[in-house]
Amino acid sequence: MTEIELLGYAFKEFAGMDEEHFRLSEPYWLKKQYGKGEFYNEYKNVCKHMGFILDGVFRTYYVNDESGEEKNVFFFSNHQIIVSYKSFLNQTPCNYYTESMSDSSILYIHINHLFELYKKSHQWERFGRLVAEKAFNMAMTRTEDFMFLPPEQRYLDLLEQHPDIFNKVPLYHIASYLGIQGPSLSRIRKRMMSR
Repeated sequence: MTEIELLGYAFKEFAGMDEEHFRLSEPYWLKKQYGKGEFYNEYKNVCKHMGFILDGVFRTYYVNDESGEEKNVFFFSNHQIIVSYKSFLNQTPCNYYTESMSDSSILYIHINHLFELYKKSHQWERFGRLVAEKAFNMAMTRTEDFMFLPPEQRYLDLLEQHPDIFNKVPLYHIASYLGIQGPSLSRIRKRMMSR
C-alpha cells in the first residue's frame, strides 16, 4: 500500500470518505520528514497545515511562565491527524509547541487547499466536522481525565492510545503528560507489570 493509499484508507475509516472524493485531494498532499526535536508548529506561529502521521510520535506542550517547566498536553502517533487545531481554524498564533519525539514522517495539506475541498465536496465538509469534533473531544477528555481519573487509569488510557510510546518517548515526558513525578510513574509501571 502506498502512503497516499494508506491516507485514503484512513480517511475512509474515519469519515466514510469514498475514493472519488478522496482523489480530489491527492494533488495537495505533500510529504515531510522530521528529525527528533524538530517542530511541527511553534509557540506564537500560525498553524497553516493539517498533517497525517505516517510514522513517529509528536508531543504538544507549553512552557509554564513562572517555573519555565515544560508541560506535555497531547501525544500524536502513527496514523493520527496532527494539527494545532485552534490556531489552524482561526489562523491565530498558537499557544504551545508541537515537537517530533523521534524521526517522523507526515503527509500534510495546506489550510487553503482543505477549504477548497470543503467547497467542492460534502464528504470533505463532513471530514472537517469530524476533525473538529475529535479535537474538541480530545481536549474535553484530557480535562476530565485530570478531574476524575487516578494516574493509573490515565497511564492505561495512554498505553491504549499510543501502544509504542514507551519505546519512543523518555519517561519524564510521559510523567509530565500524566501529571505525576517520575518516581510515581515508575511505581505505577511496576504495579501494572506485576499484575
